[in-house]
Amino acid sequence: MTMTQDSSDTSAAPRKAAAGRKAPRPVHPLLHKLYELYPRLFGARFLPLKVGVFEDLVTAHPQDLPAAELKVALGLHTRSTRYIEAVASGLPRHDLKAQPVEPVAPEHVHHAILELFKRRNGKSPEQARAQALRQLENAIEASGLGRDGYRERFTSADDQLQALIGEALAAVAQKDARREALKRAFAASGKTVPEFAQMYGLDLDEATELLSSREKGNP
Repeated sequence: MTMTQDSSDTSAAPRKAAAGRKAPRPVHPLLHKLYELYPRLFGARFLPLKVGVFEDLVTAHPQDLPAAELKVALGLHTRSTRYIEAVASGLPRHDLKAQPVEPVAPEHVHHAILELFKRRNGKSPEQARAQALRQLENAIEASGLGRDGYRERFTSADDQLQALIGEALAAVAQKDARREALKRAFAASGKTVPEFAQMYGLDLDEATELLSSREKGNP
């Protein structure tokens, strides 16, 4: 009886595990079509799409991409985690030739970063937080708003998200202060950039970037 019971329990385990797994969501048929037509936009690596891409697609493929169905398919695509990752990374928007045409607005990058954080926070909180901080720091520096401008424009009613934004702003402030201190030290040193980099233990590329960059906006 014991062997029969053990055998029964073992065979039941895979069935229970399989039952607990969610069935994969069916892929909208037009997403397959978009991949066939534009693999560089809708393939293994998603790219942010230009504003007005819906109209471009309808015009280019009126038979293959009916407007009503295309609207649904693009909605699914742009709400997917992979697409949000592309926006959060700071990549520019691309046209149907997969050419960059315009930057993503700071608001869209910011909200993509926070949405990605919320989606990942439950599974791997530390990793999600570290990634969100890196992306927010990059977004702040790329926004052209300066720290004060970014702080004024982007706030959150969620205490956790607001703390995340504040920490990223503080990290950017530290980097800005270090950059300015290095610039002053370089100006007073009389050294060339390679000599200065060696003196301060900096990578040459890092030193060149730090000493040539200018802080955007006000602190």
